[in-house]
Amino acid sequence: MSFSALGLSDEIVRAVTARGYTEPTPIQLQAIPAVLSGQDLLAGAQTGTGKTAGFTLPILQLLSKPFARNEPIRRSPVRALILTPTRELAAQVEESVREYGKYLNLNSMTIFGGVNINPQIQKLKGRVDILVATPGRLLDHVQQRTVDLSRIEILVLDEADRMLDMGFIRDIRRILTLLPKQRQSLLFSATFSNEIKALAEGMLNQPVLIEVARRNATAELVAQKVYRVDREKKHNLLSHLIRQKNWYQVLVFTRTKHGADRLSKQLSNDGIPAMAIHGNKSQMVRTRTLAKFKDGSLQVLVATDIAARGIDIVELPHVVNFDLPFVPEDYVHRIGRTGRAGSEGEALSLVCVDENKLLADIEKVIKRSIPQEVVAGFEPDPSIRPEPIPNGGNQRKQMGRGQSSPRQSSSHSQSSHSQPSHSQSSHNRDKPAEGSKPRLRVAPPAPSTSSGDRRRR
Repeated sequence: MSFSALGLSDEIVRAVTARGYTEPTPIQLQAIPAVLSGQDLLAGAQTGTGKTAGFTLPILQLLSKPFARNEPIRRSPVRALILTPTRELAAQVEESVREYGKYLNLNSMTIFGGVNINPQIQKLKGRVDILVATPGRLLDHVQQRTVDLSRIEILVLDEADRMLDMGFIRDIRRILTLLPKQRQSLLFSATFSNEIKALAEGMLNQPVLIEVARRNATAELVAQKVYRVDREKKHNLLSHLIRQKNWYQVLVFTRTKHGADRLSKQLSNDGIPAMAIHGNKSQMVRTRTLAKFKDGSLQVLVATDIAARGIDIVELPHVVNFDLPFVPEDYVHRIGRTGRAGSEGEALSLVCVDENKLLADIEKVIKRSIPQEVVAGFEPDPSIRPEPIPNGGNQRKQMGRGQSSPRQSSSHSQSSHSQPSHSQSSHNRDKPAEGSKPRLRVAPPAPSTSSGDRRRR
C-alpha cells in the first residue's frame, strides 16, 4: 500500500517520496488512518519502526489548508503540541515535521532547555502551527506567558514511557490542565507498561489501541550478544573489539556521566576517536558532537541513556552496553538505536560478575536468553567476587516514591545558555495513580507488505 492510499495529500506524499520512503510501515498503516479520522490513539511499537511519521504525517494533513504558500506570516495560537522527553528527540521530531511539511503552508518550531530562552520567545511571536517541546521549558514559557496553548487541536506524547521514567508526570499533568478539553490526543510509546495505560486513562477518550509488537520486544534484525569480562578489563576489551572488527560507527552506553567522560578519554588515548554526550554538556556541544557521529567523522559516541534519546541513524551498525542499565526496559531502548528502518544491527553487552542480576532481569523482560561469549585474552577471573554497583540505580528506585526536585525558575532559564533546564535534569518519577484500564478499541490488522520493498522512517 502506498502513502497516497492512506489519504495523505499530494504535497505530503511528494515530501515523503523525496526522503526515499515508498511504503508505510505497520505502525504507519494503522496509525495514519486512525489519526486522520479524528480518533485518540494509544500506540506502542518497537523503536525504529516509524512512529514519528506515524503521527507527523496525519497531523500535517489535518492542519493543512488550501491557501497559498506565500501567505504572510501572522500571529496565531499553536494548533498542535508534540511533547518529547529530551532535546535531541525534540529537534529530530521537528526536523521531520519540516521535511514532511515543506510543501505546505505550516510553520513549526522546537523549544527546549539548555539554551537561551529569548530567541524562542521572539520566534513564538510569529505564527507557529506545530510546536515540539520538552515539558520543563514549555512550562517556563507558560509562566512567562509567551506561548498560547488555549487552542491546541492535537496533542502528542512521544516516548511517553521515557517521560514517565524521567519524572515528568507532574509537568505533563500540569500541561494537560492548560489545554482545551476538546482535542485529539495521541500517546506513542516504545514500551507499553501499566503506568502508560494509567496515564492514557486520564488523557485519552476511547482511544484506538495499536501495538505492532509484543510488549518490550526487541527488533528481530538486531543480533544480540553478551561478552563476559572482568570489570577492570571492559575498556581494554572494547578497544580490542573496535580495532579487531574494524567498527567504524559505534554507540556506547554507560550508566553515568562521569563514566561516559572517562571512557571517551580512554578510547581517545587508545587512538580511537571518541566523544561523550550527557546532561552536563551544553546543548551546543551535544549538537556538534551528535552531528559528527551522524556524518561518520566520529568513530565512537559514548552516551548516557537520557542524552542518547533521539539518536536516529538509519544504518547505525553497532550498539555496545559498556554498563548494563538498572532498568531492564532501558536495554530495549538502547539496542533499538540499531536495526532501524529495516537494516541489520548488532547489540553487544560487556557484562562483569557485578551485573549478573541485571542481565537476568533483562532476559526476563525480553523473554529470551542472550548468547554469551568469552574473548581469548579477556577471560573473566572466577575468583573475583561481585561488588555493589555504585549509585545511579537508587535514583530510579526512588522514582516511585513521589520525590521530585524543585523546578528551576524561569528567570534562571532565560539567562542560561548552557545550563540544562529542569526538564533535562530531573531524574525523579511520580508513579501515576492506579485507575481502571483505558477503554481501548483495537485497530484492524494492517495489510501485509513486502519486507523487501518496505522503506521505514
